[in-house]
Amino acid sequence: MSTLEAAALDQVVDTARYPLSELESPEGRDIVSRARHDLSALGCTVLPDFIRPSLRDVLRQECSAIAPRAHSDVETVNVYNIAVGSALPENHPGRRTFQRGNAFVARDRIPVGSLISRLYSHKVFQRFVARCFGLPALHELADPLSGLVLNVVAPGKEHPWHFDTNEFTVSMLTQKPQSGGDFEYCPNIRSAYDESFDDVRDVLDGRGERLTRRLPLRPGDLQLFKGRYSLHRVSPVRGEVARHSAIFAYSERPGVIGNVARTQQLFGRVLPEHLASEGRAVRGDRLLD
Repeated sequence: MSTLEAAALDQVVDTARYPLSELESPEGRDIVSRARHDLSALGCTVLPDFIRPSLRDVLRQECSAIAPRAHSDVETVNVYNIAVGSALPENHPGRRTFQRGNAFVARDRIPVGSLISRLYSHKVFQRFVARCFGLPALHELADPLSGLVLNVVAPGKEHPWHFDTNEFTVSMLTQKPQSGGDFEYCPNIRSAYDESFDDVRDVLDGRGERLTRRLPLRPGDLQLFKGRYSLHRVSPVRGEVARHSAIFAYSERPGVIGNVARTQQLFGRVLPEHLASEGRAVRGDRLLD
């Protein structure tokens, strides 16, 4: 890492607390070890004040400025992101529907000089995230829209219960709402071999307190999450302030581009790259979504 790269990282991340370029130091090994333990046991870990606290206002202002660029749509969905009305047994949790009202600012509408963009593309940050997840390496998505996005949940809206397509998610709250907008999740409620439909149905029916955790997040905290196996949601946002969070999307293999239908759903448009790559995706498991 060059001196210039190190200086740029130091300006954004509290590297005294999180020595990203010195992961073999005792402090670096301890941070990675704790992250791996949390991810294994709970499916989630949070690194508080990852962004320097002095930059919280800059982080909020930058993301608030681009939030109006989000593609907004209210959709009827289920936890598995499969077509509503799919042929499922009568008591199947996939028959439950919700109104999803979150919106996304695509990567090509996020300034390259913004804090979240600088962090997303930084190789040292990528190596750190890979190490925490126990992966040899991570790659930025080749997708020109979904690699880095800003998620916007407006007052009165929510991101209801769902599973992620990717096994891991990296995110950062950039603006906290006045009320609501809590991140809630059910650690490892399913596995690659067992959908655990009964437990999922209990959560959707309001009987899943024993399975659910609520995670307090503050702007500038880095969240690493295994959302493929953990049911999760952002509860309804209340008050007059929207909830903003940056989502840093990586893959274990290079060249990943989203499919046409999902891209159209999230961003209201597709690009030639999506059309050219359609049909090449390979699933890593046989779960429903």
